[in-house]
Amino acid sequence: MAPRIRTYDAAKIRAAVTAQFGHIADAVRELTPEQLGRDSGLGDWTVADLAAHIAWIADSLAGGLARPPAIMAELTAVEWPSATASLAGKIAEAAKETLDGAPPSELPELIDRAGARMAEALAANPGRRVLNLWIGDMTLADFLVTRTVELVVHTDDLNRAAGVDIPIERQALAACTRLLADALALKAPGGSVEVRIPPFAVVQCIEGPRHTRGTPPNVVESDPLTWIRLATGRTDWASAVEGAQVRASGERADLSALLPVMS
Repeated sequence: MAPRIRTYDAAKIRAAVTAQFGHIADAVRELTPEQLGRDSGLGDWTVADLAAHIAWIADSLAGGLARPPAIMAELTAVEWPSATASLAGKIAEAAKETLDGAPPSELPELIDRAGARMAEALAANPGRRVLNLWIGDMTLADFLVTRTVELVVHTDDLNRAAGVDIPIERQALAACTRLLADALALKAPGGSVEVRIPPFAVVQCIEGPRHTRGTPPNVVESDPLTWIRLATGRTDWASAVEGAQVRASGERADLSALLPVMS
């Protein structure tokens, strides 16, 4: 069974991306040198490196809008998570170059400048457009949905690494959760397992007997942040199940071989 194509409210996604970036920028301004020097938990990145990467996320969106548009989209939002792995090294290098030798003390100015450039570019491009991107040409609407994933995931990374409490916009959290759930359904199509992430998403996946009524025999359920951490490799299946952050019932309700869906 092929997963259904989900639609998103473009205006709400734009607002969520802008607001979430703003929350991060506010927090970065308040980070101390000690916090910026902490291990981010992402390879050899410090918290400063992670903040620079977030600035690059906004700046690269503005850069994409500044280039001539592509003719036709090659990649949809739901295909994006599985396509990111091939560009991980290139993206990491681009993020490091964002600092360009500048000290971490200049990060607030850097992230403010990137946010302003993104806001200006979005305001100048209110309609439909296909972006010419490294990862594959995408509609602006689809690419903005993927920005909710980047920003929500890295907000969570910053909160844990720097010991801060950056709020997460509900609309951004919802879009991020749904996109990663749909990416799982695309990766393992079928109807034998129902994955529930209340209140935002329910998908079916994995080949096998499909239930049509009543309680499905194979159910996986988690809260949104746990699901996002599983889907992006921030936590592993066994730990989440053991810690009761995931409830899995049924002989097919083991997603460990399918996770993460994005790395």
